Order: sequence, then structure tokens, then C-alpha cells
Amino acid sequence: MRELLGRTWGLVVFRGVIGVIFGALALLWPQITLLALVVLFGAYAIVDGVMAIVMGFSGRGGERWVLVAMGLVGVLAGLIAFVWPGVTALVLLWVIAFWAVLTGVMYLVAAWRLRREIDNEWLLGLTGVASIGLGVVLLFQPAAGAVALVVTIGVFAIVWGVLSIVLGLRMRGVSRREGGLGATAFG
Repeated sequence: MRELLGRTWGLVVFRGVIGVIFGALALLWPQITLLALVVLFGAYAIVDGVMAIVMGFSGRGGERWVLVAMGLVGVLAGLIAFVWPGVTALVLLWVIAFWAVLTGVMYLVAAWRLRREIDNEWLLGLTGVASIGLGVVLLFQPAAGAVALVVTIGVFAIVWGVLSIVLGLRMRGVSRREGGLGATAFG
């Protein structure tokens, strides 16, 4: 697993940057229409999911299934958003909420499994907690309007993105200390 982390730190940072950009765009245009939100979320979830799948297949060992599963959940959520663009705000909210909870649980599982292999695995766990928090808030606040949904998602994406960037840079530092496993960003 350490080798996978050392070789994929750049993808983790890239995913974080995409999350920050997505969040910033959502906050800059809070009056976004539901269709635009569907397209933004769908594109984000597919890109993030594909990156997780790539990271999962670029490593060896039994732990990569977590990344592949996270990626598949993200791609599926993105495809659902594109296939049914006319969904109501409530259905979109549920899709995003369940995606956030499932992704968060997978991050917590990864953090738990890596607790003895890497330092500061709490960053990965905190990312999972933030994702689950977003999902729970969206599930229990279904009456929230589209603008509130956009702002909530934007803030989450920025927080998640920053945590992912920090985690990726920490992975890079660990890999360099252990013999240059992460000498290049993408393996």
C-alpha cells in the first residue's frame, strides 16, 4: 500500500485541486440553475471517480479495491446525474448525499487500514468525516433550496480538496524519505 501511496500522490493532489476549483465555481455562482448543478456535479463525480479508479489500478496489493470501489461509486453518481438531468432538487440531493456518505465511509476504511503504515492518516479520516457530514446534512435538510445546496456542496468541495492536497503532499514527503517512490507526480 505504501508503494501505491508513493506513486499516486500527484493524483491525490490533482483530485484535491479539481475539488477546490469545483467548490469555488459553485460559490462564485450560487444562483446556478438545477440543470447546471447537475452538469457540474456529474462532471466532477466522473472525473474524481476515474482518478480514483486509475489510482486503484496503478498499485499492487489487496488494498486497491477501496480506491476502485470509490471510483465506481463516483462514476455511477455522475452518470446518474447526466442520464436524468431533469431530476428534481430532492432526487439530486439524495444522489449527492448517498454518494458523499458512501465515499466518506470508504475514506474512513482506508484511513483505518493505513493507520500503521503512514503518519497523519487522520487527514484521510477527516476527509471521510467531512464527506459523511455533507451527506447527513443533505439527507436531513431536504427542504433546503438549490442555492443552499450549491453553497453547501461548494464549501464541502473546497474543504475536501484542501484536505486531499495536504494528504497528497504528505504522501509525497513520505515516499521521498523512503527512497524516492514518489519522485514523479503520476508514477
